Amino acid sequence: MTNPTLHRSVMPTGLSRTGALAGAMAAFTLPAFAQEATETVVASIDKGDTTFMVMSTILVLLMILPGLALFYGGLVRSKNMLSVLIQCTMITAMVMVIWVLYGYSFAFGGSESAFWGGTAKMFLSGVTPASEAATFTEGVNIPEYIFIAFQMTFACITPALIVGAFAERIRFSAVMLFVALWVTFVYFPIAHMVWDANGLLFKMGALDFAGGTVVHINAGIAGLVGCILVGKRIGFGRDMMAPHSMTLTMVGAALLWFGWFGFNAGSNLEANGGAALAMINTFTATAGAILAWTLIETLHRGKASLLGAVSGMITGLVAVTPAAGFAGPVGSILLGAVAAAVCYYFVAVVKNKFGYDDTADVFGIHGIGGIVGALGTAVVNLPSLGGAGGADYAVVPQLMIQATAVGITILWCGVASLILFKIVDMTLGLRVSVEDERQGLDLASHGEAAYHN
Repeated sequence: MTNPTLHRSVMPTGLSRTGALAGAMAAFTLPAFAQEATETVVASIDKGDTTFMVMSTILVLLMILPGLALFYGGLVRSKNMLSVLIQCTMITAMVMVIWVLYGYSFAFGGSESAFWGGTAKMFLSGVTPASEAATFTEGVNIPEYIFIAFQMTFACITPALIVGAFAERIRFSAVMLFVALWVTFVYFPIAHMVWDANGLLFKMGALDFAGGTVVHINAGIAGLVGCILVGKRIGFGRDMMAPHSMTLTMVGAALLWFGWFGFNAGSNLEANGGAALAMINTFTATAGAILAWTLIETLHRGKASLLGAVSGMITGLVAVTPAAGFAGPVGSILLGAVAAAVCYYFVAVVKNKFGYDDTADVFGIHGIGGIVGALGTAVVNLPSLGGAGGADYAVVPQLMIQATAVGITILWCGVASLILFKIVDMTLGLRVSVEDERQGLDLASHGEAAYHN
């Protein structure tokens, strides 16, 4: 096994999970016809697992391009449509290159540090088609290149999520510089802390199946800091700033849901019952959140909107991400519904009360939904709710661990993002000119238009 530290989660004492029991085993008992002595497990790669992970990786790319790009693009005004599409495209390309050069090493380079993976895997040193990465089952591995590519897509989508918070008024060059710095000093360390066997939060026993802290809280907090520092759009609260194409937003949201099965089920790393559990939870939590958001909106505003339905859709997906491999289908419905209620309050009430201009509600849905999901993971893991917790599972201690992980992520991301935004502002400037903002970033920054009448 080339890198035995690549397990994606940790099972605290008394906690079990379908398809992950071997993660806590050093060896296994041989069949009755074999020798009685315990023998060393010989790692093997299954073509089914390999194919499953290849498809999961491609599905996560689909989430970004075109899923997230169209989702955000439809939410902004028509004069800024292309600016969002190119930001998502260029972020994806740049982070892929950074990941190969040093990002993979900084996150999963084999260092014993609690905060970063070191430099041993820079430029993918030592990685070959024959090298392997561990899964949750002893003796079952996948090609390391697949693990690298799968994790690379997570590193790409997280900073792309952030841009929705300050869309329509930020410099393109500022976005690119900020993302390069942010993945280096925020994303890679948090990914290591949560998902590497030597990571700080991993060793604490924090549960994050597919990225509640690493992806959604990280992106939500950075988005909140960014939208405050960049400032409100000209005319915010006065001019009409409705989404220019709810049709495209719906298409993007549907592609996100479709791709999210790769995001969640793929995080199991094997094509087995654990992946099936994550898959069905990705259905049920999302459905519960859509219904809950729409019901709340109807009671609050008198009508159900498509924007509300797709907001509930993304909320459910965000909330179940950390819990996908631990919750049961019914518990996932409850988690999605609770997250929808909390996120609706932040989007419809808190944002208006405090007046920050979070264009696509990155903080209200990803940040808050990620927090609810991370904390809720401790609850839905209860066997009485269909969760994977063992007979002696204790929800309160696990909830404290989850809360600590959430707090550390918020603090690390919040402080670092503030510093990085300030650095970018002092060097390039964060915001476009008033004239460019009024004209629209499509023409002002990129010299083209999404639509021609």
